[in-house]
Amino acid sequence: MKQEVTYDEAADVEVIKGHPHGDVARVAGAALADDAGCHSGADMAEAARLAGKSEVLEKFRADYPMGPHDKPQSMCPAFGSLRVGLRMKRVATVLSGSACCVYGLTFVSHFYGARRSVGYVPFNSETLVTGKLFEDIRESVHELADPDRYDAIVVTNLCVPTASGVPLRLLPKEINGVRIVGIDVPGFGVPTHAEAKDVLAGAMLTYARQEAEAGPVAAPVGGRSSRPTVALLGEMFPADPMMIGQMLAPMGLAAGPVLPCREWRELYAALDCSVVAAIHPFYTDTVRAFRAAGRPVVGSAPVGHDGTAAWLRGIGETYGVSADQIAAAQNAALPAIKGALAATPIKGTITLSGYEGSELLVARLLIESGAEVPYVGTACAKSEWSAADAAWLEAKGVTVKYRASLEDDCAAMEAVKPDLAIGTTPVVQKAKELGVPGLYFTNLISARPLMGVAGAGSLAEVINAAIANKDRMDRMTAFFEDVGHADTAGVWEGSPNLRPDFRAQHQKKLDKMARAAKAREMI
Repeated sequence: MKQEVTYDEAADVEVIKGHPHGDVARVAGAALADDAGCHSGADMAEAARLAGKSEVLEKFRADYPMGPHDKPQSMCPAFGSLRVGLRMKRVATVLSGSACCVYGLTFVSHFYGARRSVGYVPFNSETLVTGKLFEDIRESVHELADPDRYDAIVVTNLCVPTASGVPLRLLPKEINGVRIVGIDVPGFGVPTHAEAKDVLAGAMLTYARQEAEAGPVAAPVGGRSSRPTVALLGEMFPADPMMIGQMLAPMGLAAGPVLPCREWRELYAALDCSVVAAIHPFYTDTVRAFRAAGRPVVGSAPVGHDGTAAWLRGIGETYGVSADQIAAAQNAALPAIKGALAATPIKGTITLSGYEGSELLVARLLIESGAEVPYVGTACAKSEWSAADAAWLEAKGVTVKYRASLEDDCAAMEAVKPDLAIGTTPVVQKAKELGVPGLYFTNLISARPLMGVAGAGSLAEVINAAIANKDRMDRMTAFFEDVGHADTAGVWEGSPNLRPDFRAQHQKKLDKMARAAKAREMI
């Protein structure tokens, strides 16, 4: 009789055992070793090219040009595309990648509120090399394609399957009326999780455009708008589309669907728009799909007084609205925005950085609220859709850094010594170590309304409260002043035992590895 107490059937699941290293695994090449991943950089990219993925990688390089670093410095980029799929009704998501990557992605997706399962097609070295993995993916998709449950199935290749050339393009485009969308989102090709959103959003919009061109498609649940619409490109706080709709009304326009969208038929409604507003500037492939459908695109967003005035004028002129209607829309919105900015001032110096793509918009709002913002760093690439924002900021004396690295953001924060540092988790951690108040951009800043009157006063309370924490930060810094740092961290009764000989020996190993890597690049 078994003595072990169990609560489910996990212990009875058959464990798949792969070949030991030295047999089939060696055929896959050094680039696909167990420790390979998005941080393997050039090795994985070269393997992908040899496996027939050159066209995909060239497209990524054109759409999302690399910066000073060739590997992600934030969370796995595939989280962006995964999140887009999980937010859609009647859309199933299947991942193909290393088990550790899939675990991390599913964990963080559920941490951020996903309420649906994520499909996973496991593999080992044999199924990867022999092509059996693709057969397993195709079989899984066929089993999953139930038109009563799903409108579409999204299959995503992570780093190792992409580097191995798993050909998702060979999957059927449709099974039992269920659309099949296959994408590659390798960390060595897509720099940020923001741009990974574009990979899936663009693929789905292209699919929907081809459907619309082929014949009649389903109307939105609420029916078509009686007024011409402006499609909104970029994830926003739920109140922002409503604020934008109110500002567009005097011009006879309405706010259209927000992309990435919540269900498939909203893609058709988005393609039915009259103008596309690229609120977030990194949706390169999605903009390409809109332009293929003949839709004009306007950049920036209605943030603050100046941003709202310029954006309303740009939308109106693009659609062909009269000057009087544009003036009416501006006069209806701008006085209230100016009043809200004056009523909720922000005083202090702030450095701002992040990887969401809305960093320049937030900086504009902070400056119009009275803050001094000498530095703005964004992990996203330079784009024509954020050019007006960058020009406005630079005219105010702001240094704007595209494809900013963690090192750039930390260096700016340390040089400026601001009253508040807004940034990613490691930037905020570094700031607090120095006694500078910090706020995490993603959770505390981008998750607030930014557009119109609602956005004008939304940041002041949290910003001013954080700046007021300076005295508390000073007390904490003084309290922990003598606890050590890095390898001497902790409370010591005497001096820590330092071993410079061990440190030098380890540094020699690191230098040798760096020289070997450099030699491989030259070959």
